[in-house]
Amino acid sequence: MRNFPIIVGGKEIFKEEKLDVIYPYNNEKIHSVSLADEEDIKKAIDLAKVGFEKTKKISTYQRAKILKTVKEKIEAEKEDLAKLIVFEAGKPLSQARAEVDRCIFTFSIAEEEAKRIYGEIIPLDLAPWCEGKEGYIKRFPRGVLLAITPFNFPLNLVAHKIAPAIAVGVPFILKPSSKTPVISYKLLKFVLEAGYPEEAINYLPMKSEKAKILIENPDVKIISFTGSSEVGWQIKKLAHNKQVTLELGGNAGVIVHSDADLDLASKKCAQGGFYYSGQSCISVQRIIVQEEIYEIFKEKLIEEVNKLKVGNPEEDDIFIGPIIDQDSLVRIESWVEEAKKGGAKVLIGGKREGNFYLPTIIEEPKRDMKVWCEEVFAPLVVLKKYNSFDEAIDIINDTKFGLQAALFTNDYKLIDKAFTEVEVGGLVVNDSSSFRADHQPYGGVKKSGFGREGLRWAIEEMTELKILIK
Repeated sequence: MRNFPIIVGGKEIFKEEKLDVIYPYNNEKIHSVSLADEEDIKKAIDLAKVGFEKTKKISTYQRAKILKTVKEKIEAEKEDLAKLIVFEAGKPLSQARAEVDRCIFTFSIAEEEAKRIYGEIIPLDLAPWCEGKEGYIKRFPRGVLLAITPFNFPLNLVAHKIAPAIAVGVPFILKPSSKTPVISYKLLKFVLEAGYPEEAINYLPMKSEKAKILIENPDVKIISFTGSSEVGWQIKKLAHNKQVTLELGGNAGVIVHSDADLDLASKKCAQGGFYYSGQSCISVQRIIVQEEIYEIFKEKLIEEVNKLKVGNPEEDDIFIGPIIDQDSLVRIESWVEEAKKGGAKVLIGGKREGNFYLPTIIEEPKRDMKVWCEEVFAPLVVLKKYNSFDEAIDIINDTKFGLQAALFTNDYKLIDKAFTEVEVGGLVVNDSSSFRADHQPYGGVKKSGFGREGLRWAIEEMTELKILIK
């Protein structure tokens, strides 16, 4: 079993305190990773400050070249990276390969966006006292970035923080998920080999409570966090005057209207609800179906879900793999049991088998049940009927979350109404709520987030506008 080091200012350091990384499929230890202590954290901050003096001077050409080199290194090791995702995250192989492909695309877009960080000249002589004045607007990198990433997309969600950081020229300190730390170590090694300044590259697996040192340190200027809503808003409170981006939990609702293509809707809802065992913040969770088509849609959805193969994530044809850990399995079991006791009907699934939770559809849960009102993060969807479209929107909005939603209809008036009234960061039409393009603005409202990711928008978050007046 190999032990992986931390990286402080581009230098690898092996520590006595380690964390075992567990394969979710069979609970075997696959490797371990060193854990950073307080001294390592403070040294990383000091070196990142030194790194900033270098990164902010790197030319646009060189930043784009570094991003291109990282992309090429990922491409050269695609299959090995995909297999590492399988073993760390329990993600089925086909989905792990798709994540690697998305990561390549993320770096490709970042390479292009690095060349498009434009300025602007604006006339200021709009009043007599401004005669002869012009404003020159330019973006400047803010400073040290703290990136905190989750287990569910352990390569591409790291890329969504590191690639824009390189594009604008900021140093970074990465705290990866304790469930999936080594895939991000591999990525940062590529960044180091590509020529980004050593001091700007810091990789610090650590116990969660130690992250507070980084969050509160005044030399950390930017925080980009992806994870639970509870932790994210705690970070926002501790971060004081830092630039903070939060990509948090979701509870994605889907409206299936009477004019929808039900074959398409049922297929997309099955795929979007059960991809990677539903362990995504934009997984389909609540499906609201117009009453007149409810029974037909329900049968089609059950048929589509039953086609999805559950099993060993190392196999090519598996769609649903294991749940990430035992705590999550226990939580899912308790939430489903609560729904059963409260009178909700389990149409399929509803039980655990080893490290798996079988794909589950629950009918007509009450709105205070956790499978309805919380982020379930499981291979589970719930069904509810509606009559009028206004009622459907009310049901969709009846949540503290607001990340993404979906609507199946061909009625442009309804699409426009939903786009205006549904309280989310993104509305997907005639596809799953789990659709995300890596170059779109991505983030939520309400408890689901603050700020936006997506390469161009992440670049804006990591830079400061400054105006020269003359």
